[in-house]
Amino acid sequence: MNITQLSTFLESIAPLAYQEDYDNSGLIVGDPNREISKALISLDCTEEVVDEAIQNKCDIIISHHPIVFRGLKKLNGKTYIERVVIKAIKHDIALYAIHTNFDNVLNGVNAKICAKLGLTQCRILSPKQNLLKKLVTFCPTTHADQVREALFRTGAGHIGNYSECSFYAQGTGTFKGNGSTKPFIGEKEQQHHEQEVRIETIYPAHIEHLLFKILKEVHPYEEVAFDTYPLDNHSPQVGSGMIGILEKTVEEETFLRHVKKQFNAKVIRHTAFRNKMIQRVAVCGGAGSFLLPQAMRAGADLFITADYKYHEFFDAEKKIVIADIGHFESEQFTQELLQELITKNFPKFVTRLTVQNTNPINYLI
Repeated sequence: MNITQLSTFLESIAPLAYQEDYDNSGLIVGDPNREISKALISLDCTEEVVDEAIQNKCDIIISHHPIVFRGLKKLNGKTYIERVVIKAIKHDIALYAIHTNFDNVLNGVNAKICAKLGLTQCRILSPKQNLLKKLVTFCPTTHADQVREALFRTGAGHIGNYSECSFYAQGTGTFKGNGSTKPFIGEKEQQHHEQEVRIETIYPAHIEHLLFKILKEVHPYEEVAFDTYPLDNHSPQVGSGMIGILEKTVEEETFLRHVKKQFNAKVIRHTAFRNKMIQRVAVCGGAGSFLLPQAMRAGADLFITADYKYHEFFDAEKKIVIADIGHFESEQFTQELLQELITKNFPKFVTRLTVQNTNPINYLI
């Protein structure tokens, strides 16, 4: 297959529209039309990872963290970022990143963390707003089902765990075409009354261009009447962090020792224990201190994340236990998840997990 086919699949799981403003997910280096047969998957894209890709004849490196966050003004090999990009281009290896867009989807990075911890009843901790819009269109009753089904196939009509959601209302539409029209119903230059259906459905804003294209293709009218409305609704399947429940309560230290073992963490920095049993756990892969208020409001007993600063630990206010397990440690299983998803969808495409430990942090024990 070519890179476009792979990136289209990855972006169907984690749309680029869901990445944070500072991020740089997507194809960073490479020709979208290039044929590929083997991918190397890693958390980070380092020079050693590129060397491994060269040695194993991989055509593309799929990493969680983008090698390029900001624009490059020069490519002379002065920094490790420039050297990675130069080496990848020289050896015709594409670089693709799937970062905060993969963090922000229901079955992404944080879901993998929850699975490793044995959490159930998991949900997004901080759902995003302003990602949804409503489409309203009008068509003759004879074609209402055809139009509605096409909208559903394009990605409209999802509300939480429900799909194919819409609203119908019967009414009478009027129109009068001028002399240059070719009306589907009625005669030109004569006002026509037609029994029509008002169709309302919700859709993610990032598919709007495609949705309008499909609507105009399947709608029988020469001129398609439709309205769109922005929505303030939270999107329950898109957002930061996750929260879930342990099947059985467990003591604080016992649970953190379990976390340490599961994530092969050299050390866990944490706030004081509250001498309460742990059952409700919030998580955020990578730097998640910004989610502490949401974790506390959700009633979490423990918040697992990384990159906590000294003074931020005081924000626990003895109401929750904060556990910093390390950035690499919290996201390391993202590689496994990517391999599982790609292999399931492209069983003949070869994927390989890097053997490199890209964690830049070392511990003196």
